[in-house]
Amino acid sequence: MSLNLVIIPTFNEKENIERIILKVFSLEKTFHILIVDDGSPDGTADIVKNLQNRFSKKLFIQERKGKLGLGTAYIHGFKWALKKNYDFIFEMDADFSHNPDDLLRLYDECNDLGSDVSIGSRYVNGVNIVNWPMSRLLMSYFASKYVKLITGMPIHDSTAGFKCYKRRVLEKIDLNKIQFVGYAFQIEMKFTSWMYGFKVVEVPVIFTDRQEGNSKMSSGIFFEAFIGVIQMKIKSFFKSWK
Repeated sequence: MSLNLVIIPTFNEKENIERIILKVFSLEKTFHILIVDDGSPDGTADIVKNLQNRFSKKLFIQERKGKLGLGTAYIHGFKWALKKNYDFIFEMDADFSHNPDDLLRLYDECNDLGSDVSIGSRYVNGVNIVNWPMSRLLMSYFASKYVKLITGMPIHDSTAGFKCYKRRVLEKIDLNKIQFVGYAFQIEMKFTSWMYGFKVVEVPVIFTDRQEGNSKMSSGIFFEAFIGVIQMKIKSFFKSWK
């Protein structure tokens, strides 16, 4: 039986965290959850620790001091997952913008259909986003078009943060050399996986904007991605991908 870990980074997610945990644990397949909490002042970590009394063997938390960035939270979680010998490692947000039911589809793509990375994609079949303002939707959509143009990577939703990795992908990537910490991190991980020759496949999902809590998106995050994509592509010319 495969060991599956869902990594959920959190910062001030008290409105969502218990519901998302219970939903994942209600699925027909067994998933463990690792919460990586960046010192949420709203008590998110306390809610998780209370739930550990009920789910001590499949709910885990790693607490960090200060808001250190999405990318570093996932890198921390990836390293933890590799040490604990998980076979499939998932990224998912805490706010229900990613439907937990789709974890099963991402898993099936990697376990049954031979993919190495499966991406919950908003753009592979048109635009599947609910409740986003038009300005944000256009920014996200054209950001992915921009990434595809610059990198040549055949992925429609390069900034997607809902993914499944086979263990061997994270073992191959030097996680200490991943450069970006914001949403550009998502682009860099896909690009690196693709450049190493892993099979990266998009699975269509419907993305629903959060109803509780506050978005962590900012213009600085998009600026990092815009400049970082060019830097990443240039550096790729000087790296061996064997």
